[in-house]
Amino acid sequence: MRSGSARVILGIETSCDETAAAVVTEGSVVRSSVVSSQVDLHARFGGVVPEIASRAHVELLTPVIAQALIEAGVEDGEIDAVAATYGPGLVGALLVGVSTAKALALVWDVPFVAVNHLEAHLYATLLEDPSLALPVVVLLVSGGHTMLVAMEDHGRYRLLGSTLDDAAGEAFDKVARYLGLGYPGGPAIDRVSVDGDPSAIDFPRAMRDDGYDFSFSGLKTAVVNHVRKHPHVVTADVAASFQEAVVDVLVAKARRAAAEVGARGMCLGGGVAANTRLRERFLDACVEDDLHAFLPSRSMCTDNAAMVAAAGWWRLRAEGPSPLDSGAEPGLGLPLLVD
Repeated sequence: MRSGSARVILGIETSCDETAAAVVTEGSVVRSSVVSSQVDLHARFGGVVPEIASRAHVELLTPVIAQALIEAGVEDGEIDAVAATYGPGLVGALLVGVSTAKALALVWDVPFVAVNHLEAHLYATLLEDPSLALPVVVLLVSGGHTMLVAMEDHGRYRLLGSTLDDAAGEAFDKVARYLGLGYPGGPAIDRVSVDGDPSAIDFPRAMRDDGYDFSFSGLKTAVVNHVRKHPHVVTADVAASFQEAVVDVLVAKARRAAAEVGARGMCLGGGVAANTRLRERFLDACVEDDLHAFLPSRSMCTDNAAMVAAAGWWRLRAEGPSPLDSGAEPGLGLPLLVD
């Protein structure tokens, strides 16, 4: 089993509702990245249905992997290791990816690498900006997670703060559903907000100046209460004002964290990092604070396997292969990686 000289990594991502595979060389060169979205399957339910997601992964993963290999121009024998997300995520969905990755590793006689999905998001920006100068503060914002992480070196992270209730992406989905904007909520609110006034409604900024933890449940409730009291309010104004409140909190905490830890830059990661207003405000803050801004492309914000392959390459170099009896860990958290 070749391990120490591993260069070409096949990454597999099935933690939620994206079936993805990618081929990455030496942790930085993306040779292919294929993502098959399940948004249409879950849209009518207003959210991800775990059983439907797992079944779709079973059907889609093999052709997605085949397409990734073809687009990368590599044969089976040229893959040096297989990396797959093993947590956090939906347990059934994770098992599909982990089981497939271990099977391929056995057949090809190459190492298997179990990758933490949260750590993979930290590497999404590094794929597109290899000049990343550490330490940096990473604002990781998705449907299931909102956290601030100090990335001091590869594999060395310090969790500064996380959500106490709803993650930012979850709040976007719930507010969009209440406003009748559809699913997924993040892109819907982003689109509608363009025509709204972000200062129309002064929604609360919970804990903006208090520590580094986040809380968006109260903001979601404030939106619901406001619309009930003002049934004729302009939806675009509600969406824009809600979005501005979320972005205010995220950017304010990230700036304070970067100053406290002496970061050389700030990074965005996760699905909500694709939000137009968040990207604008984040970049403005970095310019004002003389920090290097790392903004991943929108394709690297959402779940993808290129970031899994990149993180897997670094993990393989640092720790070697993962045991083949590794299972899925749906509740896995980034604190487990702190050393």
